Amino acid sequence: MISSSTVVNSVVEKLRQALARGQWRSGDMLPGQRELAEQMGISRPSLREAVIVLETLGLVRSLPGKGVLVLDADAASAQSPETVAQASLADVLELRYTLEPFIAGLVAQSAGNQDIGQLRLTLMDMREALESNDSEAGFNAYIAFHEALFALTTNPIFQSVVQQTGNALKESADMLRNSPEHLAARLNENEAVVRAIRERNSAHASLQMRRHILAEGKRMGIALNIPDDHPGP
Repeated sequence: MISSSTVVNSVVEKLRQALARGQWRSGDMLPGQRELAEQMGISRPSLREAVIVLETLGLVRSLPGKGVLVLDADAASAQSPETVAQASLADVLELRYTLEPFIAGLVAQSAGNQDIGQLRLTLMDMREALESNDSEAGFNAYIAFHEALFALTTNPIFQSVVQQTGNALKESADMLRNSPEHLAARLNENEAVVRAIRERNSAHASLQMRRHILAEGKRMGIALNIPDDHPGP
């Protein structure tokens, strides 16, 4: 059976190709959902998910009551680096707090033994870096752990958001170069996330990731402005 995410990814790619060919140009409105879904032989929910992905990529914009407007893809791409450059560390940590706990929970529900093994390998790399006092290797292993975690979600919207904001996430992690003394704490926090994933405890995996990101904020001297600032006992 073809998974929903596979269908959505296929629809996204077909629409991106159509936009690249100029089938619809900047300022045009896409056909109505019913018409376009029938043309592509897909369900309207799958089309709606694909449109959300295209919005995340800056290719279209949904206008309530009007339809879906095609944007200038070149202009959207040109604006992205500037937006990332203007983001503060607090902005980046807020983004991580929004994304990573939910993704950790999803992974706890779906990860196989091989997937969990890959996460544990990155943690082993962090521990080896800690024991050898190699801060650069520790930085790289930390990045690898979070990238491996993101790669395990099959949600195409998350994948697109992570791709678009990857530079911002790495900029946040780049602060690790200036604080290698905190590598042990980061390792312990990430190990707690993986233990929850191994136990298939989605809620606890999310909780442990929230704690980790809140701790990162404290280590950077940043008090995150978040709505649910009670990560649990």
